[in-house]
Amino acid sequence: MAKESIWASISFNTLIQKYIQIQSRVVSQVRAVASKMSSATPGQFLLLQFSMSQVTQIGESISNLISQVQSVINNAVRNQKSS
Repeated sequence: MAKESIWASISFNTLIQKYIQIQSRVVSQVRAVASKMSSATPGQFLLLQFSMSQVTQIGESISNLISQVQSVINNAVRNQKSS
């Protein structure tokens, strides 16, 4: 039986769109908690902090991805010039 390769792909555009959606949800959560500060629970603040840290991590991952792609492109251009 032959091995099957399963490739998953996502476009950069889709990645950014999903990141924007997640970021918007967190902004909505911040607004909801801020609008009822006096009745907000410690648990709500913890969940909000967790959501904010996830958005930060995703943003940093996207930034690293862009940096890696840029590095690959720069190396490819450099290799073509030296050939």
